[in-house]
Amino acid sequence: MRKAYFLQCLVLVLGLLALSSVSLAQVSVGVSVRIGPPPLPVYEQPVCPGEGFIWIPGYWAWGPDGYFWVPATWVIAPRVGFLWTPGYWGWGGGVYIWHPGYWGPHVGFYGGINYGFGYTGVGYAGGYWRGGAFVYNRAVTNVNVTVVHNTYNRTVVNNNVTVNRVSYNGGAGGINTRPNREEEVAAREQHIAPTNVQTQHEHASSSNRELLAASNHGRPPVAATARPGVFRGREVVAAREAPNAREARGAERPAPAIPNARREDRPAPRAENPRTETPRGNARPNAERSDHPADRAERPRTVERPSERPQNVEPRGRPNNASEPRSSAAPRQSNRPESKERGGKGEERR
Repeated sequence: MRKAYFLQCLVLVLGLLALSSVSLAQVSVGVSVRIGPPPLPVYEQPVCPGEGFIWIPGYWAWGPDGYFWVPATWVIAPRVGFLWTPGYWGWGGGVYIWHPGYWGPHVGFYGGINYGFGYTGVGYAGGYWRGGAFVYNRAVTNVNVTVVHNTYNRTVVNNNVTVNRVSYNGGAGGINTRPNREEEVAAREQHIAPTNVQTQHEHASSSNRELLAASNHGRPPVAATARPGVFRGREVVAAREAPNAREARGAERPAPAIPNARREDRPAPRAENPRTETPRGNARPNAERSDHPADRAERPRTVERPSERPQNVEPRGRPNNASEPRSSAAPRQSNRPESKERGGKGEERR
């Protein structure tokens, strides 16, 4: 009897150890699902609360009820000189695997996902560490210069990355990119897991039914918040309607500008026949007449011009992005090149 009892206890202990090892393995590998995450929502960035806050982009997480949105927010870095590498979903082995984000001295690989606001898919162009203070790039971050004094202004131009809202790497329709050499080095550096504030923020998001993709259909009512865990108030930003395929690219946004295009078709005929200047004050009736073939012939030229308009109507929620190698360099080392450019004409000190 004693031997049988002992064997039963031994089997029970071994079973518990086996379950613990399986659970640990699942945590280390990450969450994996067979359904890809929804596109990233379009939203504006709430103003930075103060000095030392780092922008954490929002992301789709997986829970018992499917995907839910974890709102973007501002978080204090756990250590001076550390930057945030966002997590991302990656396709592999027939499933989508979540690769958690982390803190480190350099920004690592985050799937090439264009999270916006400085996270262009490679590195981070939203700011850098200078000594013990973080300096913010006002071109892509929303800061109040009366509260945050360490700022500069450098336009981020994206020449290599297609601006879209794809939220996963690899697989059908995913971002097709691999880590570069700097990102591979950053992956082997010392990392710090998400802070307790970040973990609590994600947990609070998982219990909010409004943030479920099944409920908000990809447009969460709380897309971003100035402070973690705060889902009500004037510092909360809701997702807005995503631009359609025509509006997603800057050169394809002429639809709202049709009335202006009629007024702009006057200069071309005027160059050929100065007498046509007289009806300029009545541009709309002339544009509608069918007995002016010269006017109709010139209209195709004005259709090409709306490419200039997107620069003025670019969505604030998705600022223009760029892959800036210096943003992925070590914060302390990158201070040297940044300081050289601060003297350039693109910088504004506050």
